[in-house]
Amino acid sequence: MKNDSSRVLTVKELSDYLKVHPSTIYRQLKRGKLPAFKVGSDWRFNIESIDRWRLEQDSFAEEEAA
Repeated sequence: MKNDSSRVLTVKELSDYLKVHPSTIYRQLKRGKLPAFKVGSDWRFNIESIDRWRLEQDSFAEEEAA
């Protein structure tokens, strides 16, 4: 069994994880802002990549506020 760090999420799962509406996920995908890959026509997200992206966003926000 794989651990959570190698888990792959769907758009719905990611929206629940980030506590945002799925349309927000699609908007960010369209802008190229989220690390993602496609399986057929469906988007998938590696949870490790998303967590790194979140940390980068927090760092960027702190730099902007300074």
